[in-house]
Amino acid sequence: MTNAAGAHMRAELTSQPETWARAAGMRAEQAQLPASGARIAVVGCGTSWFMAQSYAALREAAGHGETDAFTASEFPYGRGYDAIVALTRSGTTTEVLELTERVKGRTPVVAVLGDDTSPLVDLADTVIALPFADEQSVVQTRFATTALALFRASLGEDLDAAIADAQAVLDGQASDDPALADAEQYSFLGMGWTFGLAHEAGLKMRESSQSWTESYSSMEYRHGPIAIAAPGRITWQFGAAPEGLQAQVEATGARFVQHPIDPMAELVRVHRVALDRAVGKGLDPDQPRNLTRSVILDD
Repeated sequence: MTNAAGAHMRAELTSQPETWARAAGMRAEQAQLPASGARIAVVGCGTSWFMAQSYAALREAAGHGETDAFTASEFPYGRGYDAIVALTRSGTTTEVLELTERVKGRTPVVAVLGDDTSPLVDLADTVIALPFADEQSVVQTRFATTALALFRASLGEDLDAAIADAQAVLDGQASDDPALADAEQYSFLGMGWTFGLAHEAGLKMRESSQSWTESYSSMEYRHGPIAIAAPGRITWQFGAAPEGLQAQVEATGARFVQHPIDPMAELVRVHRVALDRAVGKGLDPDQPRNLTRSVILDD
């Protein structure tokens, strides 16, 4: 590993096809997730919350049971669940640890984490560790998507096409479209399970390159946010777009971006663009401004 800016992020984001394939093959670990029919909550903070949103939407849409997603600090303790899935790369996030301690003995917690030596290991009822997807960069890439790959595979999805799409993105030149890194502003859109990916794309671009980004449900974009669309700005859709939206965006002079690939692979494209944009601005996304690897709050 070199000392170049973003070296850790670059190595980690390019390993995603490999880590997704590994997670897809973890059948025993997937079986430890809550059973079909269970009413569950999925919790996390930051990136993990957005992946929780995607998993919740996928699980419920596939008919496996009522599934809610919450940021850990907003968990509704008065609501009954059969189990809680806690997603955290570090296993040290204060809000997740506090939640797990508070529900211990009442609601089983399945922890999905990157650091298998973290305090959460001893608190959770079940631990699914993904140490091969843990990261050195502060900005998350592969841990989040590898956890989502695990979740998708547990729901019976075949990830071969997603893995191939991600590898094709990585094999392209730069970001496949250097102009993607030059926009003044980015609005990321998604529907259903890709809504969480849109939020995560916006966060990655903000964290890495200090860029102006926003994220919305695709159908809600026309209910006000499209007012900021303009020449030099990008509206970036994950997955299928509502009918007529592309034409409406392009009428503003903004660029509409959409690719016919698996939306998780499209997030890999955003990772590359975010890294290129950060390095181009002289920033180091491995150590972004005002951020640490884990949010640990003082007592």
